[in-house]
Amino acid sequence: MQPLTARLQEHVFAADRLHADDTPVPVLEPGKGKTKTGRLWTYVRDGRPWGDNASPAVCYFYSPDRKGQHPMEHLANFSVPMAMQASAIFTRAVRAQQAASRMAGG
Repeated sequence: MQPLTARLQEHVFAADRLHADDTPVPVLEPGKGKTKTGRLWTYVRDGRPWGDNASPAVCYFYSPDRKGQHPMEHLANFSVPMAMQASAIFTRAVRAQQAASRMAGG
C-alpha cells in the first residue's frame, strides 16, 4: 500500500495549486471507552477551473492533535499558491515554508 500512497502524495503535491483543510475527528482512546479529538489534514489537487488536465486527487493525513508541526511537515516541499481554511496553523506553516525557501535562495 505504501508505494500507492507515496505516488498519490507525489501527484497531489506536484500541483500548481493546492487546497488545504483540517477537520476534527472523534478517535476512540484505547482502553478508556471514550473518544478524543484527532485531526484529518486534507490536501486537494484540482486545477480543472484553471485549465489543468491532471487528474484531481486528495491526500489525507491523520494526527492525534492540531499542532502546527503537522502541516509544516506535510508542506515542507510545497511552494506554490494554496487555498486554505482560514486557520492560523496553516498560515504559520505556509509562512515558515516561504521563509525557508527564501533563505535557501528559492
